[in-house]
Amino acid sequence: MPSVKLAAIPTTAPKKFGKDNTKERLTAILGELDDLQNLMYAEHKHSLLVVLQGMDASGKDGVIRDVFGTMNPMGVRVQPFKAPTPEEADHDFLWRIHQHAPAKGMIQVFNRSHYEDVLIQRVHNWIDVKTAYKRFNAINDFEKLLVQHNNTHILKFYLHVSAEAQWARLEERTKDPRKMWKYNEKDFAEAKLHKEYRKAYEDVFKYCNDVPWVIVPADHNWYKEYVIAKTVLDTLKSLKMKFPKLNGGKNNADKKP
Repeated sequence: MPSVKLAAIPTTAPKKFGKDNTKERLTAILGELDDLQNLMYAEHKHSLLVVLQGMDASGKDGVIRDVFGTMNPMGVRVQPFKAPTPEEADHDFLWRIHQHAPAKGMIQVFNRSHYEDVLIQRVHNWIDVKTAYKRFNAINDFEKLLVQHNNTHILKFYLHVSAEAQWARLEERTKDPRKMWKYNEKDFAEAKLHKEYRKAYEDVFKYCNDVPWVIVPADHNWYKEYVIAKTVLDTLKSLKMKFPKLNGGKNNADKKP
């Protein structure tokens, strides 16, 4: 993939998208997604892995609630990834990830993911460049394994938020009682590394793009949710799924006792 310069990519919705109209379109899409998720669960041939990456306050939790929260919870799983536990740290970095890969019929959403091990660890120099490049290769092989051997479709979204919007959202957590539970003073220190994180992401886009990334402008939550929902919808529609029939098309109810 050609080099990506995030500074040159807008973080706001295109002018042709109006807030009210886009929200209406999103509501219609969510209805279709609910039906398609049910179909995928019933057909039991495909699975979908949705990777949500972005800086603190880029809106990952909101996407999970407002896009995937409308679907049948029987067919959707959400897994957050934070700092590795001592047990996880004793294994290879993909060990804790692989056990949450989606089964056939399921949608699995990763709130952060295996990419943290080539993002935060690089920004803070916890791994060297040689190790990072080895991990890039391991990530590509891991994703190829899921695609080729389990019929898993992978969508990778980077929520592209501006430094200004990120800081404003973090400050909101200190003032809005409904959001104070999210407050973590370490997030402000991480936000000061905005440029360093962008550079680390640019390397990820360059070296881990066998499964392509979708860079989503994330300053406007309504547009971000629309883009992600529309991308998921287009992916599920492309699978041409069908409900399974009884016993090769014969209905047991038609059989005489």
